[in-house]
Amino acid sequence: MTTTTPHATGFTVAEEHAMAAALRAAATGVRGANPLVGAALVDRDGRLVAVGHHRGAGTDHAEVDVLHRAAAAGATPERIAAATMVVTLEPCNHTGRTGACTEAILAAGVRSVVHAIGDPHRAAAGGAHRLRAAGVEVRDGLLGDAARDLNRRWLTAVGTRPFVTVKVAQSLDGGIAAADGTSRWITGPAARADGHRLRALADAVLVSTGTVLADDPALTARRPDGSLGDRQPRRAVMGLRPVPADAAIRGHDDRFRHLPTRDPAEALAGLYADGVRHVLIDGSPRLSAAFARAGLIDELVVYQAPVLLGGRPAFPDLGLATLDDALRFVPDEAGGGAATRFGPDTRLRFVPARRGGPTGSDAHPATDPVDDTVDTTKG
Repeated sequence: MTTTTPHATGFTVAEEHAMAAALRAAATGVRGANPLVGAALVDRDGRLVAVGHHRGAGTDHAEVDVLHRAAAAGATPERIAAATMVVTLEPCNHTGRTGACTEAILAAGVRSVVHAIGDPHRAAAGGAHRLRAAGVEVRDGLLGDAARDLNRRWLTAVGTRPFVTVKVAQSLDGGIAAADGTSRWITGPAARADGHRLRALADAVLVSTGTVLADDPALTARRPDGSLGDRQPRRAVMGLRPVPADAAIRGHDDRFRHLPTRDPAEALAGLYADGVRHVLIDGSPRLSAAFARAGLIDELVVYQAPVLLGGRPAFPDLGLATLDDALRFVPDEAGGGAATRFGPDTRLRFVPARRGGPTGSDAHPATDPVDDTVDTTKG
C-alpha cells in the first residue's frame, strides 16, 4: 500500500503520519484558555510539506501557522492549495483575537481538510460546515482518541467554565511558609520570573479574601526588574468578607472583581460570565484545596525549591481519610515537558489522573468553606 492509498478508514498512510506529526507539535503548545492544536500539510504525493501548532492565546492558530511555515519553506501557492491540511481539532469559524481559521484555509485555496475531532466550543464551532459549504472536502475522526486525550481537561471545561491552573511554590517537604508564616522567598528569582510569566498568560488571577486580608497582594504580572508586564490579568477575590477599600488588589482600573461566595463552581461561573477563560489560583492554599476537592483543577504547576521547611502545607484540609481517597495527578509533558529547571529550583507540571483509571480519581466534592490566611506570592 502506498502512502496515498486510502485505508478502509478512508485515510491514507500519509495522512495518518501527518496527523501524528500534528499531535506531537500540538503537545509543545501552552495549556490554558485555548486547546493544544497542531496542523500539517501533506501534498498529493504523500510528502509532508510543513507542520505547525498554536502557541497560546493571541498567537496564530495552528492552521495559519502551518500555512506560514509552508510558505517560508518555499512551498508555492499552487502546492499549498493542492495539499491536504490535517488538523488535530476542527478549524474554528470564529473571529476573536485572531481571524477565523476557515477563512485562512479558503484564502489559501486548500480544498481538502482532515481533522481529528470536532470543536465543542459553541463560539468557534461550525468550521467543517463552513468549509463544506465553500466546496472543501472535509473528513474527520483520524486519530480522534489521541486528540481527545491530549485536550481532555480543556474539553471538560470548554463552554461551561474557565480552565483552572493552580500554582504552588513549595519546599521539598511541601511547605509553603515557615511555622512563623514567613514565605519570601522559598524559590529563587528565575522561578519567580517564570511564575509571573504564568500570571501574564492567564485571564484572571484568583485568591481568597483571607489571603487579601493577611497579605494584601497586588496580583500583578511583573518583569524581573519589578516593572509591570505588557499583559496584565484581571484580579479576582472570592469569599464573604469585604475587601478593604485600600486593598492593593483593587488597583486603579476596572479589572478587579469580588466574588461573594465560598463555592468554587459559583466563582468560576461568575468569572466565565465576565469573559474569563483561564483562571490562575496563585498562592492561596485553602482556596487551592477547595478547588482540588471540587475536582476543578485542570493544571497544577509546582515550583519546588531544594530546601526543607516544614511549616504550612500547600493543600491544607483536603479531608482525605485514606490513601485510596488521594487526589492523583500525572506528569504533563505538553508545553516543553513536565519538569524544567530554573536555577536551583524545579518547575513540575501535572494534570489530573483519568477518573476511574489505575492511578485513581481526579474529582472529590467540595464541602469546606474557603478562607485562606497565607499567600506565598506576596503581591
